[in-house]
This record gives sequence, C-alpha cells and structure tokens, in this order.
Amino acid sequence: MELAIDGGRPVRESLLGYGRQSISDADIQAVTDVLKSDYLTCGPAVERFEDDLKRATGAPFVTSVANGTAALHVACLAAGIKPGDEVIVSPITFAASANCVLYCGGTPVFADIDPDTWNISPERVKEKITSQTKAIVAVDFGGVPVDLDALRALCDEHDLVLIEDAAHSLGSFYQRHPVGSIADMTAFSFHPVKTVTTAEGGAVATIDEGLAQRIALFSKHGITREESLMERSPHGGWYYEQLELGYNYRLSDIQAALGISQLARLPEFAARRRNIVAGYNKAFSDISEVQFQYDPHPDETVRHLYCLEFDTDALGTTRRFIFNALRAEGIGVNVHYLPVYQLPFYEHLGYDQDACPNANHYYDRAITLPLHCCMSDEDVADVVEAVRKIVSACKKERQ
Repeated sequence: MELAIDGGRPVRESLLGYGRQSISDADIQAVTDVLKSDYLTCGPAVERFEDDLKRATGAPFVTSVANGTAALHVACLAAGIKPGDEVIVSPITFAASANCVLYCGGTPVFADIDPDTWNISPERVKEKITSQTKAIVAVDFGGVPVDLDALRALCDEHDLVLIEDAAHSLGSFYQRHPVGSIADMTAFSFHPVKTVTTAEGGAVATIDEGLAQRIALFSKHGITREESLMERSPHGGWYYEQLELGYNYRLSDIQAALGISQLARLPEFAARRRNIVAGYNKAFSDISEVQFQYDPHPDETVRHLYCLEFDTDALGTTRRFIFNALRAEGIGVNVHYLPVYQLPFYEHLGYDQDACPNANHYYDRAITLPLHCCMSDEDVADVVEAVRKIVSACKKERQ
C-alpha cells in the first residue's frame, strides 16, 4: 500500500492530535457557576480543589498554583535551593524540570535514563551525587512512576530532598500508594493535554507540614496573614507580613472550579487511558522494530503520553521520515522530549552533549502517538494501522 507521503491515500482524512482536553457540560456549568458568584479568585473553590487533590493524591498538604512550572519553582524554593547547590534532574523532560533549579540559582545535573522505562536511572543518579547535591527532581515520564524506593533510599543516605515531577502522573500509583503521597514534594500540572485540566494550573503536594508552610508562603508573595500575627500586632485585622521574597502563583476560582469538576472524572479518564494503552501495547508487541515504554504495573498507571522507539537502523530510515509519514497519514504525532541539555540555552551553559547516551539514543528514535480520552476505538485503530503501514513499507523498501 502506497504511503500518503508518497502520494497514496492516507489512513485518515482529518488530523488526530496527540493530546486533547475533554470538557463536559458539567465542567462548563461549574465554571459558569463561579462566574456568577462573588469570587473569581482567592475564594472557596480554590480551597475545595485543594481538598479534592488531597483525597486524590493521599497527601496531607496541597497548595494549588498557576501552572506546573510554578509548582516546580516553589518546590525548589521550599527545598532551600540556592547558588552553589546541585540538583539532579532527568534529561528527558520538559525544560521546566531543570529551569526551576536555575530560577533558584542552583545547578541542574543531568543523570541518564533507564533504557526500558525511560525514567531517570537510580544507578546513574548515585554516580552524580556530590557534596553540593541538595535535591533530586525525578520525572514520572509519560505517567509511569519513577523508582521511588531506590531514590528515597539515596535521598535518605545523602540527606537530599526528593521532588517528584508528577506533571504526567496524576492518578497513578506506586506500590499501591497514590503519586503525591511518597516524595517529600510532588509537583503536578493541569495543562489541557494532561489527564485533568484547569486550563492552566498546577499544584504541590507534600507529606511534611513545614514544607507545606514554605510552599504556601512562596506561592503567595511570601506574605502571611496568620492569626497569631494579628494577635501580637499593634495594628488591626488588616495586618500582614512579608517573610520571604515570594511570587504571585495563585490559582483562580474559575480554574479551580474546572479542576473540581475534572477531578470527579479522574476514574473515567484513568480507565480510558489504560484501555487505549493496553490496546496499543497489544498491537505493537509483535512488531520487532518498535519498542514501547516498560511499565511494571500498568494497572496502577494513568498514562499521559504513549511513545514508541522506532529501530531506525532495522527500518533503514530516519525518525524524521517516520514522523512526517505518520503526519501525512493523518496521525498528529509529536516528540517528547529533546534532552534538556541539547536545548541551545543549556548547550551555551556548557553541558556535555554526550553525557547521557541512553537519553540521546531514545530521543533519536522516539515518536509520541495520540493518547487522550476523546479518542474512539476507531481512532486507536487508525493509529495502529498507520504505524503498521509505515513499518511495512520501510521493511519492504529494504528487501
């Protein structure tokens, strides 16, 4: 069958995007109700959203913020990251996972990924620990939790702060414990392509009350209105104090209302994403030229991304050709991610471009397939058909 990129008929006439939000009538009504209320921000919806997140994550303390980047930033601030400190980070992630360290004046140190899970490798992390290491930012790539047991052991041994970047993994479990209830701090994102959205938004969950106070402080200008201050103040009930140089990272009630409604749908979203991933895994398991992410506990994982590594050597082609060919077939693929140290800004900082060979190998061959709850079974079948079509054509060309 002739590929669409070569003039053949595409699998789909319309482009199927790799990610898309699912907005219900109830979601719309929730936002409308807030728009008609007395509070558009700094109101009761934010507190209720945080309470709902506590139940979803198992974390005793949750602070909502403006976006996932803000969540990572305030987590690093709460951890006390400062100039001279090193923080170990995965290279296969969005830039914010490392940028948050730079915001605080610290130095990101990239540790290579595991070639099967594509998560940061605890063995490689151990090799990067120095006397300047202060924390680890561990990314749950695609929604698959990192090896929290191994990373926790390293943090305990070396007195490090464990920050879990769970932008991809809301709803996932590790050893039957919800993501958010294990690491010292866990950062979430609610961008529209994530499992649950608030349009833009994020949150930091923590199991430590002291860290929770610092997170809340840094996300709200560094200002506090604690009752104890009012009692000893010579001023009045209007009094407040700024204790740190904080940021205006607050979430609005409009966004929180959408988040509340979306969180109620998390079981529905989780089940559909697991179903699609299981279908993909089954379909691709007999294609030797592709590799999908290893997940030891797929029934406990809510996947945000579904990526394939294509054996471009065996197929006699390039990742660029496969990417363009899938797009021509109507499959809106993407790539997640360029290794952070390959970004021009980081390259100019002097990062070794060959320090993480597994990350480089993954990036050279990886393509992200569509995965979202608006996909029908027919959409899933179209993706599988397009991948098979291109793999078959490449193999035939090599014969």
